[in-house]
Amino acid sequence: MASGSGSVGVGIVGCGNISGAYFRGLDRFDGLHIVGCTDLDRGLATAAGKRYSVPVFDSSEALAADPDVQILINLTPPLAHETVTRALIASDKSVFTEKPLTASFASAATLVDEARERGVLFGSAPDTFLGAAGQTARAAVDDGLIGDVIGATAFVTHSRAELWHPDPTFLFIRGGGPALDMGPYYVSALVNLLGPVASLYAAVRIGSTVRPVSTPGRRIESVDVAIPTHSGAVLTFASGAIATVQMSFDVWEHRLPFIELYGSKGTLSVPDPNDYDGAVSVRLNGESEWRELPPVIRGFTASVDTDQLPLRGPGVADLAHALAGEPLRVGADFALHVIEVLDHIANGTRDGAVALTTTTDRPAPAKETWTA
Repeated sequence: MASGSGSVGVGIVGCGNISGAYFRGLDRFDGLHIVGCTDLDRGLATAAGKRYSVPVFDSSEALAADPDVQILINLTPPLAHETVTRALIASDKSVFTEKPLTASFASAATLVDEARERGVLFGSAPDTFLGAAGQTARAAVDDGLIGDVIGATAFVTHSRAELWHPDPTFLFIRGGGPALDMGPYYVSALVNLLGPVASLYAAVRIGSTVRPVSTPGRRIESVDVAIPTHSGAVLTFASGAIATVQMSFDVWEHRLPFIELYGSKGTLSVPDPNDYDGAVSVRLNGESEWRELPPVIRGFTASVDTDQLPLRGPGVADLAHALAGEPLRVGADFALHVIEVLDHIANGTRDGAVALTTTTDRPAPAKETWTA
């Protein structure tokens, strides 16, 4: 990616599976250029540097010290997020981390405090609500299309990792589970649509205690489950809306929606929040059929060859625009609120409903910032 006038320099820390989504996705933003990449596994960094034609740095410290780098992106595994992000924050460069923010609310809160103390802009995935689907749904809610939103449902179901991942152990130990793996997409989408959560109740359990792994070329035969894999929660939002949320690695077959909102005038159906694009549908009270809403912005991935998916990057661009004084939609307060909600869903609330200790503003509606 070539540097242009006024372009913000980005450094990528971690060159594993998700990194390709960022290397390719960031190429769609005229205001960003990749200065370089690094990984503890030199082979991964070298392969990424060759494939995407970017310089390879010997360490994250060396990358952070480059004067052309303004934003550092943490793409390391979830359990490394806390340690790596702390080190990147200490460089006084702006930081964007993949989800989850950390493996627990307590550790995330410490990181956010450190970023504030140093005056560092700090953002976190998921950023998928910045895409066409999330913004179309947001516009529908803001325009009052379904009236006053009374309730919502959201369902995280099985990723079936035992069938396709060579070693899905990380999903069934601390830092994993349905809430921290896929839950960030759903809770971020709900907060974008409905605002902050005021209180919640959650119950959890372990489903199957041993997970056979049947992936061709698998590295292990089974996984011993160490964390809850099924959660049921009721979220009460500050707006008054009440959401029923299920996050589970024990739901293999279903006919459940991803996210639905139920208003005084009708129902809004929101597609998979793991994606930027997708059809948002509405059915108003008394209507006989669902109708698809026209997107309010152009899709981020819709015009890209499907062989090149997935893509990531709008959250990094959002952070870059915030450096110039624009609103930061994926900022630390938003991410910290999301991880507090997820922490309770992942572990259960045990003694009834709990009040959230954090809050956040609803992110400002997003603009289309990517190129064709």
